[in-house]
Amino acid sequence: MPLSDAKIEVVKDLKSEDAKWVKIQKVFYKDPNGKARDWEFCSRRTRVEGSDVDGVAIMAILEKPTGPEILLQRQFRPPVNGIVIEFPAGLLDSGETPEECAERELLEETGYIGKAFHCSPILFCDPGFCNTNLKLVQVAIDLSDPRNVTPEQQLEDGEFIENFTVPLKEFPERMIDFAAEGFILDVRVQNIAEGMIVSRKYNL
Repeated sequence: MPLSDAKIEVVKDLKSEDAKWVKIQKVFYKDPNGKARDWEFCSRRTRVEGSDVDGVAIMAILEKPTGPEILLQRQFRPPVNGIVIEFPAGLLDSGETPEECAERELLEETGYIGKAFHCSPILFCDPGFCNTNLKLVQVAIDLSDPRNVTPEQQLEDGEFIENFTVPLKEFPERMIDFAAEGFILDVRVQNIAEGMIVSRKYNL
């Protein structure tokens, strides 16, 4: 079934205590002037004990003879009622490092065997709304590895993910094209594309 067949049928309000993955909280604090204030925010219930990181996003590069390509995904996301262009991603399991999580999630979602080689600081996706965070992990995929010749996804029930690659040199322009076609761009993906545009402008 194509991703475009997915659709929202009903949206209902949900109490925090009835939610499986998230909870809504209120924090009371003092602003820089000493005035008492409060703030509503959302947080995950899934952060593993002892960790300060929820999960990872994976910037995977396939080194091809024709030039490097970046691995992306198309996935229907109910909260935005649309198909999102995004990086492979996932939540940490107990005892995992972000690098181990990235390599595991890459295998599960794409079928590729990769090697993590760089990990970002902790990134907060929308700190005015929620405290969920992640690390962006860069992973190299060796296409000479026989296991990467015909990668097979290991998706869980309810996961519907289409993987594809884009030449790295065309990455910013392709994101503009995807937006024009009606796809939703994940901020992590588009921030990389915008960074490339800035780098080109200033010849960095």
